[in-house]
Amino acid sequence: MVTIYCKNTGTKKEFNEGLTLLEILSGFEFDQPYPIIAAKVNNVTQGLKFRIFNSRDIEFLDYRAYAGRNVYSSSLCFLASKAAEDVFPGSRLSMKRPISKGYYCTLEKADGSQCTPEDVAMISRRMTEIVEKDLSIRRHEVQQEEAIEIFRKRGYEDKVKLISTTDMVYVTFYTIGDSIDYYCYPLVPSTGYLKVWSFTPYKGGVLLRLPDRHHPEQLAPFFEQPKTFDIFTESNRWNSIMDLGTVGDLNIACQNGRATDLIQISEALQEKKIVQIAEEIDRRFRQDHGVRIVLITGPTSSGKSTFCKRLSIQLKACGLKPISFSTDDYFVNREDTPKLPDGSYDFDNFDTVDHDALQKDVVRLLAGETVQVPEFNFVTGIREYNGKTLELRDRSILLIEGIHALNPMLTNHVPENKKFKIFINTITSLSLDSHNCIPTSDYRLLRRIVRDSNNGSFTAAQTISNWPNVRRSEVKWIYPFQEEADVLFNSSYLIEFAVLRSHAEQILATVRKNTPQYSEANRLLMFLNYFVPVSDKYVPATSLLRGVIGGSNL
Repeated sequence: MVTIYCKNTGTKKEFNEGLTLLEILSGFEFDQPYPIIAAKVNNVTQGLKFRIFNSRDIEFLDYRAYAGRNVYSSSLCFLASKAAEDVFPGSRLSMKRPISKGYYCTLEKADGSQCTPEDVAMISRRMTEIVEKDLSIRRHEVQQEEAIEIFRKRGYEDKVKLISTTDMVYVTFYTIGDSIDYYCYPLVPSTGYLKVWSFTPYKGGVLLRLPDRHHPEQLAPFFEQPKTFDIFTESNRWNSIMDLGTVGDLNIACQNGRATDLIQISEALQEKKIVQIAEEIDRRFRQDHGVRIVLITGPTSSGKSTFCKRLSIQLKACGLKPISFSTDDYFVNREDTPKLPDGSYDFDNFDTVDHDALQKDVVRLLAGETVQVPEFNFVTGIREYNGKTLELRDRSILLIEGIHALNPMLTNHVPENKKFKIFINTITSLSLDSHNCIPTSDYRLLRRIVRDSNNGSFTAAQTISNWPNVRRSEVKWIYPFQEEADVLFNSSYLIEFAVLRSHAEQILATVRKNTPQYSEANRLLMFLNYFVPVSDKYVPATSLLRGVIGGSNL
């Protein structure tokens, strides 16, 4: 017998050894407004077919949990790819990138013909049939060499490259009937769990839409993101030029000694984009009644501060005289900071910034006045005036950087033609393989964990614990203004995870296994294992990545 402590009920029960999580679930009664699709076993996410042979702590999860969403979305990708193979034998459905609350996919048919709306409708109908049949999704585990041979025979070279460049001893894969696939997350027990989705034509491909995270019984709202899509397209074009389609390709390139070249190319591409942005700002500055303010925003750890410094250099090269400040310097005093329901400070709230004072100073600067600007003391939690002054002189341009810089309420008294808006984000341009996309937020979470640890401000467990609050604030206060920017800048680094691996692994290893944060730390550690580690010694001191790992000279 084994003793199971269920975190959902706060009770213990004894069960026979070898039962699945699904069988154990039936032994506990608790409120289940949505279907249970996975569980955390000793703070590690497992599928419901996972068998228990020792006493364990278990927390059952539905779609509202982050880990639950990973399980559901991976299972849905398998459903879509199987349906595509059933309808068009020899075809390959590739999940290219997360976008618009779903996944953008492309269909490569065996005959080379274009994917049509009728093709998409046929695959969608087949997906519905598979869900209605409630087919079992079976889990298999074999040695690495056997897994490589299985996927090679199926022509899945992307999976062969990924698996063969990792240090896996055993590989877990899944089957639905005679369809086989590999996923980095556990899957649901059967296709009948996958009742909420949409598979529709979108921009020459297909959009696989997911349930709403708060209301899993319905689809997540659709938001058109044309500028974000263009950034994805641009990144994929450069990846194609460098013969990099997936992480497996990247690993092989690094093993073959191309890491230094890839770092230099990544830096050159980012610098080229910054130069183009600077030149466009200069062009608009020269127009009658032209741009005088550059607003720079983005979510946490997207690289705003370092980008602002590099943009300033390029603006100087254009003959402009940039001056800058951060919206953080206009924080209200700590005692006046808005709070979250649990009583902790909500530092990402718009009202954390004294936007009235900031806007008054901006208007005065545009009127030609000399303005004394504040500096926020993060130690005392007080906004201080220490004699720092700014003035917009001939050919001067003001750069304002901060997470709320694009919020219209921050500069609504400034004419629109005076503003140039930049949104910085980390947009994943590579996938692990054709069916395993990388969450775009993983770049920033790993960056923040490393940065917080290096700065001595927060432990990895503390950063992970606060991350859900950060993400909620971003959805409310930052991302709504992304598509309103004049330009989007992608600060992700083609080889970033490979470089971050050696920094992040030691930090993540400090998260204790008996804490709730271990679940996310374990996920990130497993994720980093997919990347061949690369030394940071070739990362230049001016790199955006140096703002995270240290060694920046900006």
